[in-house]
This record gives sequence, C-alpha cells and structure tokens, in this order.
Amino acid sequence: MKKYFWWIICGFLICSISVISWRPANAVKSNIKNSTKTTFTTKELFGQYISDIYNTAQLQQTGMDMAVLQKAITGYINLKLAHKLSSNSSVITVVDFNKPSREKRMWIVDLISKKLLLNTWVSHGRGSGDDMATSFSNINHSHQSSLGFYVTDDIYIGKHGRSLRLDGVDAGYNSSARARAIVVHAAEYVCENTIKQMGRLGRSQGCPAVSPEVSDMVINTIKGKNMLFITGKTNNYSSKYLDETLAEHFLYPDSASVTMAKL
Repeated sequence: MKKYFWWIICGFLICSISVISWRPANAVKSNIKNSTKTTFTTKELFGQYISDIYNTAQLQQTGMDMAVLQKAITGYINLKLAHKLSSNSSVITVVDFNKPSREKRMWIVDLISKKLLLNTWVSHGRGSGDDMATSFSNINHSHQSSLGFYVTDDIYIGKHGRSLRLDGVDAGYNSSARARAIVVHAAEYVCENTIKQMGRLGRSQGCPAVSPEVSDMVINTIKGKNMLFITGKTNNYSSKYLDETLAEHFLYPDSASVTMAKL
C-alpha cells in the first residue's frame, strides 16, 4: 500500500512540474514583445528633440507654433553644417509673420539651455501689409519684408541708431538684404502705445525693427554669425536649408541621444 502511495505522490509531482514549466505560445510571444526595447526612427527622435526644446522653454505659452520652431532648428543645423554660423552659436531668432503685428512674434531661444531669452514685438515692411504681412519681396524699394534664413553680421551706427547688418542666404527670397539695407534696428513705432492707438504696430521699409527698449539686448544677443529666420503666409517659399533628413541624420547618425556639443 505504501508503495502505491509513493508512486501516486511521484506522479503528482511530475505532472505539477510539467504544468508549471509549460506556457502557451501566445504567453511566450507576449513576454518577448514586452521585453523588446522600443526603437525610434531618426525622424521620430528629431521630433522628440524639437518637442523637448519647445516644452522646456515653455514656447507654447508665448504663442509660438512648434512647426515654425522645427523649421527654424532645421535651418540652424543646416547652416551650421554649411559653416555659415559661428562655431559657438547656440542662439536662434525666429520671426513669425503668420501672426499680426499686435502680437509678440519674435523669439530668441538658446538651444543649449533650452531657454527663451526674449519674446517681443517686431515690425514688417509697409509694402507687406497693414496689421498682417501678406506680401513679401526681395526687390529693392519694394518696402516689403523678405522671408527666409538670415545670418547676422556686425553692428553699425546708422540713421536708426545702433543697427545690426543681416545677410540673406536664400537666393531669390532674401539674398538682396545687404543691398536693400535690411537690418535689425530700433523704431519708436514698435511699442504697445502704437498698438493701442492704431490697432497695430507701425511699419518699416522692410526691416525687422524692434522696440528701443529691447533693441540693444536683441542686437547684443544675436550679433556675429547667428541665425535669424523669418516665416510668413506664402506657398512660394522654399530653402535648401530646410532639409530635415540632413538635420536628422546629423543629430542621430546612430539613433543615439542628441548632444548639442557637436554643433
């Protein structure tokens, strides 16, 4: 009787071990799936990088469009690769003429610290429109603003006082900026009082003019081979510096974490 009893116990243990060690095929697949490390494409990683800067700098609260920031950073990286910018450049300036002049539509952002340095008003050319800039030109005496990427240069004293020279790098869109004397300068008509009186800012002859209260800060921060990007309502603008694929693969050659120290 005892002999039969031990055989029953042994059989029970063997069955128990078999049941515990066996798992359905779906359960195994599920476990493999859960343990697989998620991978991202370079485009997804680039998007995450843009989102990180956008959120850390709290740019949504200032009304900046993240798609505009993505274009600006894409251009910045491509300009860096083309050796158009200073080697220690980390500051970008963005002007969004999709917004009315009564809104603060200029942003200066430090990409390394992911910090908004300034958000302020900026004028457009009188030939481009009233409150909204809707027409753009690269032609002299048009008094219109020009879209595209610019590289800031040196400071000089002109008819508007302390001013910052700009070089347009988009052929056909803003390449005549130097010849047209398109510069960053102070203007009394760029202020909140003008908006209250006229419902909009005053307008320039094509220059991105700023308030006298912030002009020195703007000029000192962005001078010397830094990037300025002006965007607006048009379907005609294109730029070789908007090559996202080149920018993505530069930042993530091996789908690794981004480091601005490379730029």
